Amino acid sequence: MNTTVSVLFYIKRSKANADGICPIYTRVTINSKRFEFSCNKFINPSKWSAEGTKAKGNSEEARTINSHLDFLKSKIYDAEKNLVKKDIEITSENFKNKLLGITDRPRLLIPIFQDHNDKVKSLVPKEFAPGTLERYETSLKHTKAFLQWKYSVSDIDIKKIDYAFIMEYEYYLRSVRKCANNTAIKYIKNFSKIIKICLSNGWLDKDPFVNYKCKLREVERDFLTQEEINTIYAKKFVINRLDQVRDIFIFSCFTGLAYIDVKQLVLANISIGIDGNKWIYTHRQKTDTASRIPLLEIPSDIINKYADHPQCVYDKKLLPVTSNQKVNAYLKEIADVCGIKKELTFHIARHTFATTVTLTNGVPIESVSKMLGHKSIRTTQHYAKILDKKVSDDMTALRDKFASQGSKKEQAI
Repeated sequence: MNTTVSVLFYIKRSKANADGICPIYTRVTINSKRFEFSCNKFINPSKWSAEGTKAKGNSEEARTINSHLDFLKSKIYDAEKNLVKKDIEITSENFKNKLLGITDRPRLLIPIFQDHNDKVKSLVPKEFAPGTLERYETSLKHTKAFLQWKYSVSDIDIKKIDYAFIMEYEYYLRSVRKCANNTAIKYIKNFSKIIKICLSNGWLDKDPFVNYKCKLREVERDFLTQEEINTIYAKKFVINRLDQVRDIFIFSCFTGLAYIDVKQLVLANISIGIDGNKWIYTHRQKTDTASRIPLLEIPSDIINKYADHPQCVYDKKLLPVTSNQKVNAYLKEIADVCGIKKELTFHIARHTFATTVTLTNGVPIESVSKMLGHKSIRTTQHYAKILDKKVSDDMTALRDKFASQGSKKEQAI
């Protein structure tokens, strides 16, 4: 931190009183920028040494003035040391505020949180999904409610946010809001992003999350068995909306694509892959990672079925996908009609692709991860479950291999 701080005392002749007595001023210069303030001391110009920047002589008046000037100089250099110790950039403005005891207006939490959300909103859908904005808006709503519940205030100075605040906030989410473990932790993580913004801007001296520990609990995700997939796919629906939603759901079961990624598919996303067959080439909206999926026979048939559908032709989409809310509502009807007891949602299709369609049929998890557009195998492991049938098949193959080796040894003997 190469900062030059210099101090100069001088008399301001332009402010002399009727008797010619002048006020003594302090000039502090920081990297060629300066500010001035009165020393609250006065002197006759004849008694002032411009060269020594102090009162002349050894009179009581001179000693009093010079002692005060020495005190001011010491105070200035102490302020410099204090800023250096805190690793705060020394500027003319913040040095003046520190020296003169001018405190900044408190920075309040809610405007900072709202500003963050406004920026996220302006970047939807280019950088953020609508769901991301919705989660942050809900987090802000919970934060406001917590402040009223705990402190009976509508806002709080960010410098008052400490470890105890965070623990109380987590308790509020779990008890008053009745959030499950993972939901409460996700809201706390959203809140921690706002704290990181404050830290990055130098508005907070220390991180209140430094000693905070939390752990997401693994949630068992439902998926369909092969028999359940066959039941749904073979079912004849007289209601067109159910037939259409069933097809799109099955399409996802055999491609692993999330709802929003299926909805955004266009004909240009279908191309010939490295094996000479049709592949889906797309980017996941959630993570903007590439997802390349060989097109199996069933999803290919579904695409052909809707090639001339009015909605596909008009919107130039691959499939006629309705709203997510309607899709999930209709899937519950489909589950009832097909006698499936699981709570059917569109996201189950993605887990079904990872577990039943691919991994259970011998597709390596690295390939599954690539098709799902995951950045890490660990993420894929949350989707793909190793079933007992797969373990049995693998161990049967191993058992047969050992048996074959034993047979060859007997023949050799």
